Amino acid sequence: MTELTILFSGLILLLLFVSITGRVLDKRRPGPAVDNLIARVNAWWVMILALAIAFMLGRTAIVLLFAFASFNALREFVTLTHTRRADHLSIAAAFFLILPLQYFMIWQDWYGMFSIFIPVYAFLLMPIVAVAKGETEGFLVRIAEVQWALMITVYCLSYVPVFLSLEISGFEGENLLLIAFLILVVQLSDVLQYIWDQLLGKHKIAPRLSPSKTVEGFVGGVLSVTIIGAAMFWITPFAPWQAGLMALGISLMGFFGGLVMSAIKRDREVKDWGDTIAGHGGFLDRLDSLVFAAPLFFHLTRFFWVSNP
Repeated sequence: MTELTILFSGLILLLLFVSITGRVLDKRRPGPAVDNLIARVNAWWVMILALAIAFMLGRTAIVLLFAFASFNALREFVTLTHTRRADHLSIAAAFFLILPLQYFMIWQDWYGMFSIFIPVYAFLLMPIVAVAKGETEGFLVRIAEVQWALMITVYCLSYVPVFLSLEISGFEGENLLLIAFLILVVQLSDVLQYIWDQLLGKHKIAPRLSPSKTVEGFVGGVLSVTIIGAAMFWITPFAPWQAGLMALGISLMGFFGGLVMSAIKRDREVKDWGDTIAGHGGFLDRLDSLVFAAPLFFHLTRFFWVSNP
């Protein structure tokens, strides 16, 4: 796939440039900001490599990659919930029954069931399994937390590989590029907001949730990634203005997703979801924007670009 090769080649060259720049800055002007930049770049190398390998291996590898990400994200989320011994069976069902079935249905292109399995059937199954133990203390909060964990870490994230099932006229066999577009826009939005925060940030946008985020960073990042998204129309079935609007929607949902997940961390009095990814915390610290953006991007694409959605 020529477009995908060009895209990954460009990303590798960009990462090489940023890596070299980070090392130079570390020698000349060391500090927390430079250390953060280097840690981010090192994590991006790992993420780009994992995506490149999955993309080369094909559909099954991509589904397995995101199933693996969902498993780890679910593990991180569940560790912060108020679960009790009586919830162990329902949690086991979430990890070893619901999650595998969700990704199996995606692998099988079973959209009708994939789209309702967790919001309907898992939603009903979880309290049934939990109530069998007869533990009523904090029942509503406990079961709601596990249901929310499933929705965020499994259901929403699974909307990324399901792009492979879309049948877009004139775009056959190119759906990997839509996944690449989504992930690039989400990651670039985070990075550009961080850069604008460092350059111009003065007015805090949500100091109780994310003290480092500013109005200037948000506006600069969203506008920048909207322009970049429009320029990346060549890897999508969209016209430039449509690609720009898609990037705008993705970046807005990603931003608010980050705030929501930050609110949960503040409520649980933790800085990161985990420490799996050096310099980035846990899986959810990297996926918080993606899980909110993926369903919106998928449904907009399916509604407007699929002939018989």
